[in-house]
Amino acid sequence: MFEVSQICNGEFEIKGSRFLSYLIPFSYFSNHLIYLKGIHPKAVHFVYASRWMEGQIKESFSDDGEPKGSSGIPTLNVLRGERLINVGLVSVRYFGGTLLGVGGLLRAYTHSAQKAILEAKNCGALRPYYNKIVWKCNVNYKMLNRCLYLAKKYGIKILNKEFLTDKVVVEMSAALENKEEFEVAWN
Repeated sequence: MFEVSQICNGEFEIKGSRFLSYLIPFSYFSNHLIYLKGIHPKAVHFVYASRWMEGQIKESFSDDGEPKGSSGIPTLNVLRGERLINVGLVSVRYFGGTLLGVGGLLRAYTHSAQKAILEAKNCGALRPYYNKIVWKCNVNYKMLNRCLYLAKKYGIKILNKEFLTDKVVVEMSAALENKEEFEVAWN
């Protein structure tokens, strides 16, 4: 699976309708959707789909007034087909005066999504996704600096440090292989 490191966009035009697509890291998705609605006040539809990891893969989509099944699901299917996770994709449509029909909309939104993903591939914004695990480690005060050093060395994110009277409980997050490397060095 892959995730995106920055916002990438694409553009597609058919029969006068313009489709602007934005592939967005999931952590920015909600705010960026609001932002897009603000900078595109004359756009008629803001179709989106998203996929994220929350213990298991979760998904959402919206047709935003387009005929049911013509836009949100096709966009989501593109994300699935490209094996993208922790991403959102928004396609902003400016209506060109010609109705495209359900089949035409399906093709247009699919192509629009593919354009943003192609841009992400071309600029090197796609990176492998590593499922991160979270765990806690009890560390005595003398060993805290070593723990923090090893965490940094092995790419482990420190989520929280709870200072107790006799120890520090360090909550960490990392890919499984990084955790295993840390544990070998720690023991």
